[in-house]
Amino acid sequence: MKILATNDDGINAPGLWAMVKELRKLGEVKVIAPQQEQAGLGTSVTLGHPIKVTRAKSNLGGVEVYAVEGTPADCVIVGTRSLFPEELDLVVSGINRGANVGYDAFISGTVGAAFHGYLRNIPSLAVSLYAYENLTFEAAAKLVALLAAKIKNKDLSKELLLNITLPNLPPEKIMGIEVTELSNQSYCDRVEKDHNCEEECYQILRNNKDSVYTRQGTDIWALQLDKVSITPLLSSLGANSLKARLQSLLPAIYEGLCNF
Repeated sequence: MKILATNDDGINAPGLWAMVKELRKLGEVKVIAPQQEQAGLGTSVTLGHPIKVTRAKSNLGGVEVYAVEGTPADCVIVGTRSLFPEELDLVVSGINRGANVGYDAFISGTVGAAFHGYLRNIPSLAVSLYAYENLTFEAAAKLVALLAAKIKNKDLSKELLLNITLPNLPPEKIMGIEVTELSNQSYCDRVEKDHNCEEECYQILRNNKDSVYTRQGTDIWALQLDKVSITPLLSSLGANSLKARLQSLLPAIYEGLCNF
């Protein structure tokens, strides 16, 4: 299995390397990620000037690594079109610090990178944690590997884009996995005036994690129950067919996660 790993938190982000450590048990993993954090850029692509790409030091032996002075989408485009033109079996973006849920998924660099994998007919996963501090990546890394194994075994469609968000908990404390929909809520809709600016300046800020959203079946609903949210964004299958297929696989995936 050939896997491209990327993120929007930057090449040295611990979540990226926790994920790569698990994924390389399934096959060959190549990393191409932004040199610096590139959060909130969505599917943005660099046009009009060259993108600098340099070979970078690997945190794990045998893993080929490149750092990109560009967006997460740039990373996937350059990786799939030039650096690794051979057929890839999977693109995984993450593990992101902070949840990409609700409307925020559409501005997420993590999701944006995975979207460009999907556009190239490669099954693609975007993975994030519902927290910003004291992060634990074990459950997310293991879940990515379990889903990757299902893709490797052709248990899931090749044309697939999943947005996966986990509570910041060890595997044994996660209460289940839900196939969800995006909620109609954003954690980036708080605006405050910046009084330190000489001119008129504002900051767009994230809401507090304890915002309440309880509509059953949504991503935030699942996370508030300490469950994993898996939201299908795009697929070659019909939405109902994909959800049914995921539901059939969840018991085995959850068992594998709990036995981590």
